[in-house]
Amino acid sequence: MTLPYYASAEQIMRDRSELARKGIARGRSVVVLIYADGVVFVAENPSKALHKVSELYDRIGFAAVGKYNEFENLRRAGIVHADMRGYSYDRRDVTVRSLANAYAQTLGTIFTEQPKPYEVEICVAEVGRAESADTAQLYRITYDGSIVDEPQFVVMGGHTEPIATALRESYRPGLSLAEAVQVAVQALQQVPAAGPENGTRVLGRAELEVAVLEKPRPRRAFRRITGAALDQLLPGSDTAGAGSDTAGADGAEPAQGS
Repeated sequence: MTLPYYASAEQIMRDRSELARKGIARGRSVVVLIYADGVVFVAENPSKALHKVSELYDRIGFAAVGKYNEFENLRRAGIVHADMRGYSYDRRDVTVRSLANAYAQTLGTIFTEQPKPYEVEICVAEVGRAESADTAQLYRITYDGSIVDEPQFVVMGGHTEPIATALRESYRPGLSLAEAVQVAVQALQQVPAAGPENGTRVLGRAELEVAVLEKPRPRRAFRRITGAALDQLLPGSDTAGAGSDTAGADGAEPAQGS
């Protein structure tokens, strides 16, 4: 008689954690940080069709790393959750904290009850309304449902240590938009290039996805920054100092819906 295969619960959880971490580590990194007028998202993402950064609701944004189909399912579920709550009660009742808790519960349930965990790590962010004194909020939610409130910035994806180290050295409260984008891009460039050259990389607009949640905007705070407007904000640009004033001009895209 063949004995049934046995593995302790502790071993199963370790195996699931290892699987999820390896899947997340294969992804390109994302930086989310608070600046003077809101929150900026900077993702290393050469794809123009598959977004790592998106709008969830009026003043709430979403960023993720890992398996695209899995975090896309989470993004869509978050939009439905926010829309239903806003329709049933009031749009102001939709908060980033409630969404973060919903994501944490969902990921925690999948991690413990499903055969395979989601190989994702996500960040949800919110800015207050222009007339309020509320500060921006960042929440990181990991594959096992753990949730952390981050006061300044979030780094997700593969090779996070050199990026986080660079941010700790260069980040300061009250950065302008141009300064925040440059700090984030320079931190992302700390990851060594793949291949025999193994040197420092230079990331241009073709490799980056950049968006902001702007507190001064009246209702929908999310806005993508592309094209010439993004070029003005990148390190080495002669007009980077004026980038925060011109980013809303040509090349800036409005928030995309669900």
